[in-house]
Amino acid sequence: MGWLEAVVLGLLQGLTEFLPISSSAHIRVVSALFGWKDPGAAFTAVIQLGTEAAVLIYFRKQIWEIITTWTRSLFNRELRAEPAARMGWYVIIGTLPIVVLGLLFEDEIEGVFRDLRLIATTLIVFGLILWFADHTARNKLTLEKHLSPVHAIIYGLAQSLALIPGVSRSGGTITAGLLLDYRREEAARYSFLLAIPAVLGSGFYQLLDIGEGDAPAWGPTLLATVISFVVGYLAVSWFLKYISTHKFTGFVIYRICLGLFIYLAVWLGWIPAIG
Repeated sequence: MGWLEAVVLGLLQGLTEFLPISSSAHIRVVSALFGWKDPGAAFTAVIQLGTEAAVLIYFRKQIWEIITTWTRSLFNRELRAEPAARMGWYVIIGTLPIVVLGLLFEDEIEGVFRDLRLIATTLIVFGLILWFADHTARNKLTLEKHLSPVHAIIYGLAQSLALIPGVSRSGGTITAGLLLDYRREEAARYSFLLAIPAVLGSGFYQLLDIGEGDAPAWGPTLLATVISFVVGYLAVSWFLKYISTHKFTGFVIYRICLGLFIYLAVWLGWIPAIG
């Protein structure tokens, strides 16, 4: 991987990670369009550490409150009813599905899941599901009052679908939240919090593969990670403000158009479906 490639992919990761349009799909598609070798799941997982660092800083006060209250609640029963303490448990519970499924389907994540025809399909299908959820949701529930272990598991199962590029981690979990009738901003906030353990765990786990075999070298990977952090911080701030007053229709249209373009590009032989 060259330095220019690292800059482009870092920008892509930062711009698309928090939007419901799948950052991993964009990295896979753009690499194919430019004739670059598929950077692989390891590279994608590691540069997501950059965007996740942006989440840690953006939500630093809430995250610190969750960690400290949850930890103290282990020894103080009176704190266990606090929203921050319960949120700590809900993040843990919601993370379990993606951990289990990620380990079970590790080979598929590196292989068949990166087929561009599958990515095009997931972009379109899950875009339509997002549109349906956005237009039928009552947008009335809040995390503090209504989040439960059952809802956390549902969110977690939706997040685990993002193991397939094209689904979108934020798109999947936000869609689940909308179907459960959570407010758009609430669904997005829990989506970002829920992603923290999964992204950090996957990123640090995949660090061992960087620089080995066919994986990209350390230098370009670090550059892409830093760029994704800077751009990601700006993107998450914009996105939360945008969805407070807008629906997801624009993102849905974009997903469908991108999916159709991928089908056409593969069919015409512009890009290979695999490789």
